[in-house]
Amino acid sequence: MKTIFLKEQEAPRAWFVIDAADKPVGRVAAKAAAMLRGKHKVTYAPHQDTGDYVVIINAEKAAVTGTKAQDKIYYHHTGFVGHLRALSYNKLLERHPTDPLMLAIKGMLPKGPLGRRMLGNVKIYAGAAHPHAAQNPQVVEV
Repeated sequence: MKTIFLKEQEAPRAWFVIDAADKPVGRVAAKAAAMLRGKHKVTYAPHQDTGDYVVIINAEKAAVTGTKAQDKIYYHHTGFVGHLRALSYNKLLERHPTDPLMLAIKGMLPKGPLGRRMLGNVKIYAGAAHPHAAQNPQVVEV
């Protein structure tokens, strides 16, 4: 049996919409990451970007279970000595409503140039409106 190899430029790409309202952040992120990698396609190869575009709406309404809203901490370092910053899930959601979902998806993608290129194919919006109606995205249930 012959292995199918597709050039990344020739890979057919579709657009999908995921509504994250009242859905767990991890489940939405896992579904989006798999679609960004192209794991649902026959032509999947781990070293190629053959995935689809994913639009996520209502990111600010995504659910977290238990006491994660207060207890989950996001860290980042400014680059200066002793400047490790910490934000709880609630504070991060106030400041940047799309970041918790973006960080969850980023952690599920490959590290390096391939993962950064795949991360460019996800569009996350805090509300229900998005400017990608012209691409006729298909609705995906999580």
